[in-house]
Order: sequence, then structure tokens, then C-alpha cells
Amino acid sequence: MFKWPLINDNITQGDKKVLSEFILNSNRFTNGPKVQEFEKAWSEWLGVKHTVMVGSGAAANYITTAIVREIKGQQGEIIVPPIGWVSDVSSVINTGFTPVFVDVDMNTMAISYENIKAAINENTKAIVMVHALGFNGLNNKIIELAKKHDLILIEDCCEAHGADYKGVKVGAMSDMSCFSFYFGHHMTTIEGGTVCTNSEEIYQLARMFRSHGMTREASEEVQKRYHSDDLNPLFTFAVPGYNMRSTELNAVLGLEQIHRLDENIEARKKNLAVWLDNLNSNKYFVDYFVEGSSNFALPLIINPEVSAGIIPTEGAHQITMERICNILEEESVEYRIGTAGGGNQARQPYLQNYNFRTVGPLRVSNYIHDYGLYIGNHPKLEKEQIVNLIKKLNVKNFTEKTIIM
Repeated sequence: MFKWPLINDNITQGDKKVLSEFILNSNRFTNGPKVQEFEKAWSEWLGVKHTVMVGSGAAANYITTAIVREIKGQQGEIIVPPIGWVSDVSSVINTGFTPVFVDVDMNTMAISYENIKAAINENTKAIVMVHALGFNGLNNKIIELAKKHDLILIEDCCEAHGADYKGVKVGAMSDMSCFSFYFGHHMTTIEGGTVCTNSEEIYQLARMFRSHGMTREASEEVQKRYHSDDLNPLFTFAVPGYNMRSTELNAVLGLEQIHRLDENIEARKKNLAVWLDNLNSNKYFVDYFVEGSSNFALPLIINPEVSAGIIPTEGAHQITMERICNILEEESVEYRIGTAGGGNQARQPYLQNYNFRTVGPLRVSNYIHDYGLYIGNHPKLEKEQIVNLIKKLNVKNFTEKTIIM
């Protein structure tokens, strides 16, 4: 049991009571009215026209790339970040596309405009933008670049609920977006996720892909389009879909949790500010682009100038991944090496039997992989708790930084 886990127990007694009452008084638990109610609530919170609730954030990844295949054809390339979750890449592979890795910027941990632009060619079909750890990676230049080349822009917001760019929440600025409600994220339905969009076409496709490809899940207009006298309208399959539906139980939890989501997001933002304001910048990288961020976790990456020997060597030997991990273990702090998804996905063995490309060196992604980790950022953390850990991490023999209390 950790004194500082990745997430506090974020399913409350109140959540359990509401869920128990629903179980005792309901006769339907499969995808139904509560799912629809949550989809409406999530669309209103996010600021999009349509939401499709699914079984997980990974399911959302798979549905988005399946939709790319449906709209853009069965072959081509999708630009992906090395820093993200495995399903950001495995969904690309398993829907028949070639993942093309481009490097991330250190200050956003997201793929950059310049690196995306360098990777676009006649085979490019889509771009996957991952808002890793809750830092916003999107900007107008990237949005316009996707439009210019007629590319589908997908946002993975699984770690970034409530992050925004110029007042617009991430997940509302692209062709479609993915959210996860896994236990450790900003809010939880235990397992669960969404595909969100402002496109009617994408919305109808997402509904069908979620439920075996059946047209009865889509609008009457779509059902009429695929009507055939020799097919049962209840069992007409328009796309090669999956079974990625959510349940009423997940939706009940989501409807309870969404009421305190904004409050929890604000707490996480304050935690990040304390974290970055007090970490010794001679030892750790702190120059993140925090405007609009909503951080799932607190990043801890060794300052590149330390590993490069730019900062004096008499102190550099004290800042190593081994030392950092020892301190965290001594303080009973749960952590994950490599930051989001374990680091650089392009170094993972699952890619060995599949085609993929990299455009340009992945220097930043490799550095984060080798010299980075994250610890939990949850609403129940106290400022004193954060500061006390930072005192241990800000080891002596370098220029000391005054702790802000």
C-alpha cells in the first residue's frame, strides 16, 4: 500500500450508494437509457454535438481508426506520437494502416507542427494528437495543417479531461476525439470511454462500429440507406464493427462523477503549479507549456543539461534515475518509469512483425523514455505532502531553491 498512490480511492461511498440503488431498482443493465443520458451530459460538458460511450479509451482508439479506414480507404499511413498509450499505435496497425512516428516537443510532450509537417505525404490519412499527461498539444497551426492536406485529426484526451486551448476544451477541436474513464483518470466509470465529434457522419459510424456494425444503432436515414428486402433490418451490418458497448452501470457512475469533475480538475492544476514551482530547475525539467493543461500526473524528468554535462559534474552524479526511484520508494510514492505509456512506443517489441516508419530522429521521445517518470496527481493531495517530497528530490550540492509554502 502506497502512502502516495497514483490515484486516491476515487469511487466514493455516495457513488456506491447510487450504483447499488440502481442495481436494486433496475431491470436493464446493458447499453440503454443511462448510457444515452451520460452521452448527452458529456457532450454538454465538452462542448461537442455528439458523444458515443464505449467500453474503454482503447476501444475509442480502435473505433476512430476504423472510421478513418471507412472514410479514407483501407491503406495508408497515420502519423502517431511515440509518447502515448499502446492503443494509439496498435489500433493503427490492427485497422490496416502504417504508423508513422514523429518526435514530440519536451515542453508539451506532444508531436509538433514541424515534425508532423515533415511526415505528411500522399499516403497520409490521419494524425493522432495525444495530450500526454494532460498537457495540451494542439494549436491552430496543426489544425490548419490537417485541413490543408485533408487529413482526419484525432485527439486522444484520455489523460487530459478539461485541458483547453484558448478556452476550447481538448477533444472539441478535432474531427473526433477519445476519452478514457479508467480508474486512475480524472473521473472514472471503472472501465469506459467515449468517442466525441461534431460530425454527423462520424457519429453514425461510431455508433455502428461500437455495436457489431449494425444499422439499427444508427439514424433512420442510415438505416434506409442500407435497407434491403432480403435482409432483416434488425440484423443489417453496414460496417465491420466490434462489440465495444458500455453498460448502464458505467453510465450511472459517470453521471455521478461528472458533477465533481471540474472541482477535481482545479485541484490537479493547483498541484501541478506547486510541483513545478518548487522542483529545482537545475536538476529537473520544469519548462512545460502549462497554459490550458489539466494534468493526469506529475512529470519528473531529469534536466537534459544534467545528463549532457552542461550543469557541473560535481552535482550531476547525484541526479540519476536510480536515485530518484530510491527516494520515491523510500517515501512510498507510486510511480511509472518512462512517463505516458512507458515511454517511446517505437521501442516496443509488438512492432517487430509490422511495418512502421519514423520521420526524423526521436531524440526527445528517447530522452523522456530514459530519463523520465511520473507520479500520481490526484485531488486529495495536500500542498505540504507535495512540498515534503520535493525537499527529498531537491538533493544537496546544487544551487538550492527556496520552497514556496
